Formats: sequence, structure tokens, C-alpha cells
Amino acid sequence: MWHDMMTIEIPVVEKILRTVLVYTVIVVLFRLAGKRGLASMNTFDFVVIFLLSNVVQNAVIGDDYSLLGGVVGAATLVGVNALVNRLLAVEGHSARLLEGKPTTVIEDGRIVRRAMRRLGLRTGEVEEAVRLQTGGTVETVEHGSLEPDGRLLVVPGAEAQQATRADIDRLADRLTAIEEMLRASRGK
Repeated sequence: MWHDMMTIEIPVVEKILRTVLVYTVIVVLFRLAGKRGLASMNTFDFVVIFLLSNVVQNAVIGDDYSLLGGVVGAATLVGVNALVNRLLAVEGHSARLLEGKPTTVIEDGRIVRRAMRRLGLRTGEVEEAVRLQTGGTVETVEHGSLEPDGRLLVVPGAEAQQATRADIDRLADRLTAIEEMLRASRGK
């Protein structure tokens, strides 16, 4: 039993190469699929993710079902992913190539239809994201972009921007000063 669990049936280098190649293919497929897939996963997206892991399993493990072979594959995946993330953090050109760049989907309170079609986004998805982020509508947004990681970044127009903590602190300071002036004027 221990022998079967610990004996890798294919060369370790082949196991590592298989894992790296499958990782690369999956990254390319997701890059080609675009940002929308990362922005809001629906039931169909989850089904694809689950099936995708099963489909590529044999490509990664080959004819090796050993525990040690699985550990080599898992360690390779984690290591390659860590290296890619580190590369993306320090190399701007690589980040733009692998992740892409933001796509404007709202400009001056209007949805950019061409970008929405290209990304495969529905108007309702963007309207919901705006409502959740700002409490307002698309018309109150100065600029909105779908970021490479799938998040919708919304910049509200000047009239729709909410107060910051600093704004509230300034108002509290002014109210305190007014109260002190009123107390002082009553005391005279």
C-alpha cells in the first residue's frame, strides 16, 4: 500500500511540465474569456469551473495516481501561481499583458454599450453594482470601469459623492465652534 502511494508513475519533470502547461492554458483561456467571467460568476460559470477542473485533471496527473505525484502537482501549481503573482506585482508590462487593462463601461452617466457588448455584461449587472457601491443610479456616475480583476470601479459625479470622515469631522468642529460662540454671546 505505501509503495503504491509513494511511487510516482511518471517522471517528476514530466509531472511538473504537465502542470505548468495546463496552468498556462487555463490562464490563456480565462484571459481570452475576458473580465466578465471574473466580475460576477453565475450558475453557468460555476458549472464550467467545476467541469474544467475535472477535464484537465488527467492532463495534469497523466497515468500517475500516487499520493506523492498529487503532492508534486499541487506544489507545482501553488509555486507557479506564487511566481506569476510576484511577477505581476513587480513587472507592469507583464501585468498588462496577462491581466489586461480597465475597460470603461460608464462615462458621464451613460453606459458605454459597445464595451458592454464586448465584455458580455448586461445593463442590469452594472446598474446593480452601481446601486450597491453608491446607492445611486448610473446617471449619477462620472466614470465606471471594469478592472482586470473583474471588479467594477465607480467614480460618482460631484453632486452624488458622499461625505468622507474628514468632511464629517470638519462639520463637527464647526458646530463645536458655533456652540462656543453662542454660549459666549449668552454670557455677555
